[in-house]
Formats: sequence, C-alpha cells, structure tokens
Amino acid sequence: EKREQWGGQIEFLLSCIGYCVGLGNVWRFPYLAYENGGGAFLIPYIIMLVLCGIPLFMMELSFGQFAGLGPITAWRSVPLFKGVGFGMVAVSFLVCIYYNVIIAWSLFYLFASFSSVLPWTQCDQWWNKASYFDTFVKNLFFLGAFAKSKTFKLFAKYLLKFPLNSYRVLRIDQSSGIGDPGIVLWDLVLCLLLAWIIVFACLCKGVKSTGKVVYFTATFPYIILIILLVRGCTLEGAVDGIVFYVRPDWERLKDSTVWTAAATQIFYSLGVSFGGLLTFASYNKFSNNIYRDTLIVSLGNCATSVFAGFVIFSVIGHMAFKVGQKVEDVIDHGPGLAFIAYPQAVALLPVPQLWSILFFFMLLTLGLDSQFAMLETVVTGFIDEFPRHLRKRKMLFTLFVAVVAFLLGILCVTEGGMYWFNLYNFYSAYYGLLALSLIMCVVINWGYGKWRFNTDIKLMLGFEPNWYFKGAWMGGYSCRVDSKSFINFLIIYDAINASPITYGSYEYPKWADDLGICMSVTCVATVPLYALWRII
Repeated sequence: EKREQWGGQIEFLLSCIGYCVGLGNVWRFPYLAYENGGGAFLIPYIIMLVLCGIPLFMMELSFGQFAGLGPITAWRSVPLFKGVGFGMVAVSFLVCIYYNVIIAWSLFYLFASFSSVLPWTQCDQWWNKASYFDTFVKNLFFLGAFAKSKTFKLFAKYLLKFPLNSYRVLRIDQSSGIGDPGIVLWDLVLCLLLAWIIVFACLCKGVKSTGKVVYFTATFPYIILIILLVRGCTLEGAVDGIVFYVRPDWERLKDSTVWTAAATQIFYSLGVSFGGLLTFASYNKFSNNIYRDTLIVSLGNCATSVFAGFVIFSVIGHMAFKVGQKVEDVIDHGPGLAFIAYPQAVALLPVPQLWSILFFFMLLTLGLDSQFAMLETVVTGFIDEFPRHLRKRKMLFTLFVAVVAFLLGILCVTEGGMYWFNLYNFYSAYYGLLALSLIMCVVINWGYGKWRFNTDIKLMLGFEPNWYFKGAWMGGYSCRVDSKSFINFLIIYDAINASPITYGSYEYPKWADDLGICMSVTCVATVPLYALWRII
C-alpha cells in the first residue's frame, strides 16, 4: 500500500518549523534563561546547538527520509536496537500529556481576553483580595523583608495585578505539595478537553490535513512577537532586563545544571530524539533537500528562542523598575514566568483586549504545531509497526491515544497540578532524551554503519555530508570530540552533581524525585529490554 506524502516541500518545511518553533521557544526558553543567569545560559545554549543540535537534527531527518517509515519501524535497519524507536515514542507520549495542559492554559487566557476589562489588570477580585495577599506573598517568596516595609504599600496595588496565574488559573495556594493534588479544576479540565478535541480534529486525516494548517500556524507568531518587542523596548526599565539577558554571569558556567538545562532545551526545542523529525521526514519525497531544511529550521528555531527572550526580558525589566527590585528578583522562577510577563506586556498595549486575544491565539497555534508532531509520532510509530491491525483504523487509534493522554493529564489541572506539571516538564524529556540521543548516534554510526549512512545521504541528495557533520557524528581521526562524547560527558557530569527537583521555594519529597527519575529511565529501558527479547 502506497504511503501518504506531504503535498509539497514547503509543507514539510513549515511543519518542521511549526514543530520546532513552539511553546519551548516563547515559554520554556525564557524561564530557563531567567533561572540560569540570563546571558550565562546563552553561551552553553549556542555551544550545544553547534556540537549536538544541528548534527543530530540532520541525522534524524536523513534516517527518516531514507527509510520512509515511522520512528519504530525505521529501526529494522538495526533490528537489535528497535527499542530506540519505542523509547522515542514513549518520550513523545509523556510530553504530549503535559504539553496540552499549556495549550489549555492558553485557551483559558484566550477566553478571559474577551472580557471588557482584562482580568489580570483588575484589583480586589476574589483571587487577589487582601485576604489572599499573605498567601500571595508567601508564594512569591522573592519579596522577603521588602513585603514588611512601608515602601511596599506604595506598590501593593500594582503587585496585586500579578496573581492571576497563581489563583484564578492554577489556585496552587490550595495545595500543600505534590502529595496533595486537591480538587479538580473543572474550568481547566474543559479547556484541556477542548485542546484535545482540536488536536484530534486536525490529525484524524493524517499529514494531508496538518500540512495545510501550518501555513498559518507557523508564520502568525512572528508578527505578534515583533509587535510585543517594539512595545516592550519602549517601556521604562526595559534596558535593565535586556542587559541582564545578554550579560553573562561567568560564575554560573561552573554549575552543571546550566549546561544540562541548555542541552535539554536544545533537544526539547529542536525536537531531536522525540521521533517527530523522523516521522515528518518519512513522509518526504526521497530526494528532498534535507541539508537545506536542517540549516533553515535549526538556525531559525534557535534565533526565535533568543528573539522571544528579548520580548520577555524587556517586560521583566519594566516590572523590576516599577517595584524597585533587581531584575533577577522581581518575579517567581519556573514554568509560570511567561504567563506573568506576557499578559503584563499585552496589558500595556493600546486596545489590550485585541492584542491579548491575538497573543494567546498565537500561543495556541505554537502549541498545536508541536502537539500535532508529537501525537503523530506516537500514532505513526505504532501504525507502521503494526499495519495489519492499525492502518485501516488510524482514526480510531488516534482517538484512543488522545483519550488516554487526556485522562492522564487531568492530574495536572488539579489544585496541586502545577507540582505534577513541573515534574513531567523536568523529567519526561531529561535523562531519557539525552540517553536516547547518545544511543541513536552510536547505533547509526556503528550498528548501521557510518560509511553506509553517508552513502545513503549521497544517494538522496547527490553529495555526502561535509566535514562538519561527519566530524560531529563520528569524530575526527585525531580528535574524539563529537556529539556522542559531549552527550556522554553531560549525562555523567549531571548525574554526579544532581540535585532534587524544586518549584520555587518548594522542595519535592524524595518519592516524587524518584518517580521522575523512573519516568526518564523508562524511556531508555525500552532499548535493553527489546534487545534482550530479540536475542531470546
């Protein structure tokens, strides 16, 4: 049976851009930069892009396009290591669970933007009344002694605009920790359900339907980001935020967490080892120029992350100016940062409701592109591996995967859901993703064969990869510094210097930390388990 293909090369390119340029760029990258020293984070980020990101991006696209098969079945080229494909599907599925929660938040804010007055600009609401203020101060622990000073009262009215994400959306103050999820927040559950309905509706017809959607979803976000940057740079104090963003704190480079955060963000943002790139490339024509696509998508993706950082930090600088605090102390760290800074930026624009609607619609489109790819990876992986049972039932199987992921995601939209969300975010694409990247690189070079792989690429493109890609994949004759060596170093170094996960001032209990490690290990355990089964 003939396998479906993209309608054209531009659809594949835009789909890859939409997959890679997602919420990781405008949501995850800025808060990681904020947590890891601003400019200090950019240095390992760029190094990891050059040494690991671009070469592995090219490797996965080449492997998928030549095979013309899903992320599991493509590994029949090295049958003993088909577990790598199952691991890729496992990572994508775990990320799918919590990634759609971010889309649900975006939907919630989008609906709130239709109010006559934006809710996060209002004081004395039920979620930010004085009775909630003590808890608010406790949650935003950075205030410290400043909260007790007389000066603080002058800024209280301004500060009370911030807690929308803590009370109206997350209501995390009602939970004592990850072991106390509390009640289900049904307004967020309905948003999560709507998010999954949208994803299923766009995927049920396969890549033919998603290829048309990305013409809009992959280009629209850039227009909104440019507008927000122009407005952000005109605010008082914006320069301080931008300076914090670009000025490196050299001492932070000694911290292993900065390097592993940068490495993980490269893999997370580019989508390497998730199987999504392999899946998309498998629908290409055999001679598609993936060499060109690799450079366009990988460089454009990281440039978008850096660009979004300027938008965020210009607003943070303004917020710091307003409250008389340092940029590094002004707001809480963590995944909620973007949902504090961006709404504040939007509220400062003329006709804020219009820009708020456009912005959160942009977040929705960014999230959907990546979610399409990850869910398609799971579905395509199993359909290509078990075509006799699933190919004619693709729509039903897609629905089944979506329903299971929705039910598992309900835990993230409870009162203590943010603790579970942070656990998913930290561990689902962490050690497991790095280990899968290392195994993929080793197996393709030494299992499938490095010279055979180069010949395959020449057969598709008409020329072999240049010295940069060959060196990154295999290492030079006199130097063994390549992608494999660097990933291996990161895994070992971070394992030695590992510290328990935290969310703000909250330290996770040991059982939760162990559960997260199990989540990462599970994605890699498929490799030895499948190999053992195959040998037996």
